[in-house]
Amino acid sequence: MGKPTGFIDYLRETPLETSPEDRIRDWKEFHLPMPDEALQTQGARCMDCGTPFCHTGDLISGMASGCPINNLIPEWNDLIYRGLWREALDRLHKTNNFPEFTGRVCPAPCEGSCVLGITSPPVTIKNIEYSIVEKGWEEGWITPQLPTKRTGKKVAIVGSGPAGLAAADQLNKAGHWVTVYERANRPGGLLTYGIPNMKLDKTDIVQRRLDILEAEGITFVCGVEVGNDLPAEKLLNDYDSVILCTGSTRPRDLPIEGRALNGIHFAMDFLTANTQAVLDGNPGENYISAANKDVVIIGGGDTGTDCVATSVRHGCQSVNQLEIMPKPPEVRAASNPWPEWPKIYRLDYGQEEAKALFGEDPRGYVTTATKFEDDGQGNVAAVHTVEVQWERDANGRFTPMHVPGSEKRVPAQLVLLAMGFLGPESPLLDALGLEKTERSNVKAEHEDYTTNKAGVFAAGDCRRGQSLVVWAINEGRGVARECDRYLMGTTELP
Repeated sequence: MGKPTGFIDYLRETPLETSPEDRIRDWKEFHLPMPDEALQTQGARCMDCGTPFCHTGDLISGMASGCPINNLIPEWNDLIYRGLWREALDRLHKTNNFPEFTGRVCPAPCEGSCVLGITSPPVTIKNIEYSIVEKGWEEGWITPQLPTKRTGKKVAIVGSGPAGLAAADQLNKAGHWVTVYERANRPGGLLTYGIPNMKLDKTDIVQRRLDILEAEGITFVCGVEVGNDLPAEKLLNDYDSVILCTGSTRPRDLPIEGRALNGIHFAMDFLTANTQAVLDGNPGENYISAANKDVVIIGGGDTGTDCVATSVRHGCQSVNQLEIMPKPPEVRAASNPWPEWPKIYRLDYGQEEAKALFGEDPRGYVTTATKFEDDGQGNVAAVHTVEVQWERDANGRFTPMHVPGSEKRVPAQLVLLAMGFLGPESPLLDALGLEKTERSNVKAEHEDYTTNKAGVFAAGDCRRGQSLVVWAINEGRGVARECDRYLMGTTELP
């Protein structure tokens, strides 16, 4: 529980960051480490709250409340307060295979449900998690741990994102031979190509964990698209079980006038090609540059934020981000009580950088695009927008209605569509004959993960839809448990 009066004695303190003006010059991570003493003080703020909602991992109003992988947060907060870093790392790894990833990219629903957060700023759980695992790497405590025995069972995992990696790690621990197939040229899925380098470094952070997994006996096969380069039936014949962790990769489109103009791209095409250029040291043939362009990003989520930050680093001339939802309040609304995830206004890293460069938050709320303007040569020249007002339709559903007289023309030579994803791609699912939900995801129940085809499992975004990295790890661990039970008749995996 930390120090009994720590939550009274100490204020919340978060790590310093490189200034926006400096960090936009490169692709390096910008969070600065905190001294151990300061971290121990922050751990001391964890209170004896009786029921630690921070690690409950429930869904409330459709959003995570508490940690979806049930991290033992109060326990490792107390260990940090007492200076027991190695023990804290062991406790952290009990529930989280990759705390160096979640400690960087997770939005920290644990902090949103921290009991201290009812009346005061919550405990800095995310930064403490990040600091524990980084201490583990620095001290050499994280080393390959090979299974003590092998079962002889072979498992194929399709997709090497966080769900696939978590499943592979767990099944390898159980002694199975695991092969992970990835269609990209590097493993890691969205950890490698979906999240920009300044948010999650690939060479130093992602690769070091992949190296550990390989050293423990997991095989990665990259540049192979199952269902295209490798027949799906071959997996069924060559392996005792198959797990699909292909993600939710079909982007939502915006079929308005001018959509076919040059210069309009899906956000992930922009981000993936950019990360490829950073890792390769030079732009590839699919590289999309925002340099010296007016950029309009349609979509206000994390992907849109990453597009803002990437465009700024390219040297864009201006950047505007359209968000169809209203601007969130500065504090929790009465309709959004604790321990729900607090839907409040936040200036994320990308918007902070754009504001430092251009003087204001680039987001325009309750705004949607109505058409893309042609420059006369088949290229996009501007986005026409209109403000919306959310009203109930005849069926009682909230619908965005255009506000007359609010039309605007926003110059744009580059438009990025960051409006979310519609589910997994179908060819592989069809080849395997898998049933789908009405939202086109693989049909498999949470905590069960079995599909309609014996020996084939599904987990992560391809099963639950677009979600958080921490949910992907939750599902990867869960599907490993059920796959192990299928293979062995019983399981000891958590």
